[in-house]
Amino acid sequence: MKKMNIVFMGTPDYAASILEAIIKHHNLVALVCQPDKKAGRNHQIKMPKTKELLLSKGLQVPIFQPETLDNAFVKQLKSLYFDKIIVAAYGKILPKSILQLAPCVNLHASILPKYRGASPIQESILKAEDYFGITAMKMEEGLDNGDILGFKAIRNVGQNANELFLELSEAAAELTLDYLEREKEIVGFSQTHCDKILCKKIKKDFGLVAFCNAREIVRKALAYEGWPEIFLKNGVKLKGVFLHSNEGTYQQGEILVIYKEKVLVGCLKGSIWIHSLQAPSKKSISAYEYLCGKRLKVGDILC
Repeated sequence: MKKMNIVFMGTPDYAASILEAIIKHHNLVALVCQPDKKAGRNHQIKMPKTKELLLSKGLQVPIFQPETLDNAFVKQLKSLYFDKIIVAAYGKILPKSILQLAPCVNLHASILPKYRGASPIQESILKAEDYFGITAMKMEEGLDNGDILGFKAIRNVGQNANELFLELSEAAAELTLDYLEREKEIVGFSQTHCDKILCKKIKKDFGLVAFCNAREIVRKALAYEGWPEIFLKNGVKLKGVFLHSNEGTYQQGEILVIYKEKVLVGCLKGSIWIHSLQAPSKKSISAYEYLCGKRLKVGDILC
């Protein structure tokens, strides 16, 4: 494989896996990622995962963290020699001034053209797609609408968002290397635009659930694993949620069965098992312990 000079633009864990593959097989000219940000209750400064990876390897590679992709930053990029710009979950739309510097390829975390935008992984889980996947896409002006250069698919076997992120990051790393090795042979094909869904940036209130539809609650639990998770109107988080049945009609939140390892709760349609519950500002405890503490029994309402 001929080594290429690569500028990599990416920020989270998903991008770090791709970056590691590029470091092993090509020449990394520069890393571009989001600025360090305050995180957690203590508001400690936290660096992007891609930056963390690069520093851990002790590589003397420039790291750029521009607040805006302005002319001054473009001038910095122009001073470097590179063949390609590889982009993965960078966090900003690239302006024309960057797209014109070299061929830009984005590793998008879905099988295009259906899911575009900020949260394709969560949205594809919510829609219960049979397959998830990664698309290598030639970048053009606009949102995720360039020619498709290749993709990899992964079967839906009930992965939650964290598990799927890991699987897709590994697939994306493989696809990146495949593309770079065979890029002269690849002819891109245009996307169709009839079936597109714009995936919004995830907000905390997306995790709010009520005991209406059991299947929808379980899909939300899978999609929002890690953050924001799923929670009731009173702020109690539901953890370890699994579908028991999509049939049957119950009172919303009706406690149907109590075991020490899990409890069964009814919905307007169907029922779900819940393994743990977490009250606001409290530690997660078993659902059994929570019900005992609240003196709730079979027939009562969990709300």
